[in-house]
Amino acid sequence: MDNEPGSESAKRIADVSWTEGAQQQVVSDPARIRALAHPVRLELLDYLDDEGQATATECAEAIDESVASCSYHLRMLAKHGYIEQVGQQGREKPWKVVSHNRSQVIDRDAPGAAHALSAMAGVQVHRQLDRIQSWLQRAPQLPIDGIDVSTISGSSFYATYDEIRQFREDLWQLSRRFDGRWQHPELRPDGSFPVQLFSVMNVDPDRRPGHSHGEEA
Repeated sequence: MDNEPGSESAKRIADVSWTEGAQQQVVSDPARIRALAHPVRLELLDYLDDEGQATATECAEAIDESVASCSYHLRMLAKHGYIEQVGQQGREKPWKVVSHNRSQVIDRDAPGAAHALSAMAGVQVHRQLDRIQSWLQRAPQLPIDGIDVSTISGSSFYATYDEIRQFREDLWQLSRRFDGRWQHPELRPDGSFPVQLFSVMNVDPDRRPGHSHGEEA
């Protein structure tokens, strides 16, 4: 489950790995994944992704939380390797993310791995649903061109695990064409707008798997 999807070419370092070239943080340790199952921590990561670096006081003002709460959750994010403090002079040192590209993958040998991923993903889904509902409520007052290019779509199909993995990779590669623009304004072309993309693809547990030709259903 990704900020951006993981890659099979990741170099393993304990339970954290880094993909070739992209400096993508891939986490498989259930404890570190479960550390993200909190809306304030995800909100802090989003804010630091946007701002580059910020102190606990600045974070608190931005996400409407207390400084004490932000300080605690920032320390927890640092403990689990997602952010680090910037070593600059000053009474309160700012924080920055270790990587703007983060993925969480399941470790099949680690107890509780599936539960950790489900907990983290559940919080993320709720956050995204709130965002989408807010956008839909405001849509009648937004510029018509922005509504015209937006989309809500769904699809159902049968595919093998290998085909699903390839499709996931293809989706990721499509979004890679815009790499860097979110963090670097100078890369944004004139007339570009901030865009949010949220997708969920899962094997349907309530339908029977497909069968080979000649095999009884």
